[in-house]
Amino acid sequence: MSTTILVIEDEPAIQELIAVNLSFAGHKVLRAYDAEQAQTLIRAELPDLILVDWMLPGASGITLAKKLRSDERTR
Repeated sequence: MSTTILVIEDEPAIQELIAVNLSFAGHKVLRAYDAEQAQTLIRAELPDLILVDWMLPGASGITLAKKLRSDERTR
């Protein structure tokens, strides 16, 4: 079974670079461009690992990380 990794990055080129390399390494990659989209994906499928950019449109990556750490399901 492959590891599921959520990449939260608002720069398309950076997101693509990270996602392609993780895919080549055998991981399943989920992608989100902002915190809101990430939360929707996390509710649908809990990833094994989340890579998050600190500076995102809307809520920052730090705010999202704090919210995820306060939730029992995503801690």
